Amino acid sequence: MKIAIVNDMPMAVEALRRAVAFDPAHQVIWVASNGAEAVQRCAEQTPDLILMDLIMPVMDGVEATRRIMAETPCAIVIVTVDRQQNVHRVFEAMGHGALDVVDTPALGAGNAHEAAAPLLRKIMNIGWLIGDKGNRERPVPGPLRSSGSRQQLIAIGSSAGGPAALEVLLKGLPRNFSAAIVLVQHVDQVFAAGMAEWLGSASGLNVRLAQEGEPPQSGTVLLAGTNHHIRLLKNGTLAYTAEPVNEIYRPSIDVFFESVANYWNGDAVGVLLTGMGRDGAQGLKLMRQQGYLTIAQDQQSSAVYGMPKAAAAIDAAVEIRSLEKIAPRLLEIFAQ
Repeated sequence: MKIAIVNDMPMAVEALRRAVAFDPAHQVIWVASNGAEAVQRCAEQTPDLILMDLIMPVMDGVEATRRIMAETPCAIVIVTVDRQQNVHRVFEAMGHGALDVVDTPALGAGNAHEAAAPLLRKIMNIGWLIGDKGNRERPVPGPLRSSGSRQQLIAIGSSAGGPAALEVLLKGLPRNFSAAIVLVQHVDQVFAAGMAEWLGSASGLNVRLAQEGEPPQSGTVLLAGTNHHIRLLKNGTLAYTAEPVNEIYRPSIDVFFESVANYWNGDAVGVLLTGMGRDGAQGLKLMRQQGYLTIAQDQQSSAVYGMPKAAAAIDAAVEIRSLEKIAPRLLEIFAQ
C-alpha cells in the first residue's frame, strides 16, 4: 500500500515510518509537514492511505481532511498523541470522511513491533476495504420476528463521515423523542465514550454507551461501545460478542441489523448512513425482507458513498433520502 504521512513533528514522522516499515507490503511515498502541503501533494500523487495528524501549522488535519476528500479522495486515518484533548477534532475529521483514528505509536521503548501493531492493524483493515475484499455474501439467518408489540426501535449504522452525519440526524429529533435508538459506528472502543458524550452534548439527547444485558430503551440513544460486535438477543437485551471473528470492522453493522431482523418484537426502522465498504447492506436487506422500513443516505449528502451505495445496489433500502430529510421522516413514522 502506498502511504503518505502528514505531521509537523519529526519524531512522530520517524515513529510512523518505522511502524509502516514492519510490513514490507507498505511504502511511504511522501511526507507533508502541514495540511496545505498535504492537499497539494495529494493532488500530485494520491496515495492509497494518509496518516493524518490533527494539530499542525498553516492548515490543521480537520481542514486538510475536508479538502482532500472533496478534491482527491483517498483513505485517511487520523493519528494523534492526545486523543482526550482532541476528541472533538477527531470526530469532526471523521465527519469529513476520515475512516478511523489511532494513537501515534510509541516506538522509543519496549517491544517496537508490539507498539506498532495497532497502527498496522488499522492499515490492514483499510487495505481490505479499498481492495473490496469485504464484498462477500453473508449467510441469511432464518425466521424472524413476531408481531403484536408496540415497542419502537431505530437501528442506525455509520462509518466514514458518520460522526458528523449522526450529529445532524440526532439534532433533528426532539428531546422527548420516544423511540429507542441504537447506533453502530465504526470507531475504536477507546474513542467510543468520548463520541457518546460529544453526540449527547451536540444533540441534547440522552446518549450513552450500550451496556451488556440491557434492552434498547425508549428516549435513550445507545452507542455500541466496544471492539466486539453488538447484537440483540431473543430476550430483547443487548449483548457484545466476539463472533463472527472474520468481520473486518468491529462492531459490525450487519451483525446488529441481522439480530434486529431476527429478534426485535415491535416496530423498527433501519438507517444506513455514510461509510466506505459494504457493512450494513446485507443486514439492511434482511430487515426489509422482514417488513421493516429501511432508509439509506443518498450520494449527494454522503461523505463517503460506499455502504449506502451497496445497500441501494441490492435493493436493501425502501427509501433513499438526503441526510437532512431522515430525521423528519423518523418523526413522521414515530409521531408522538
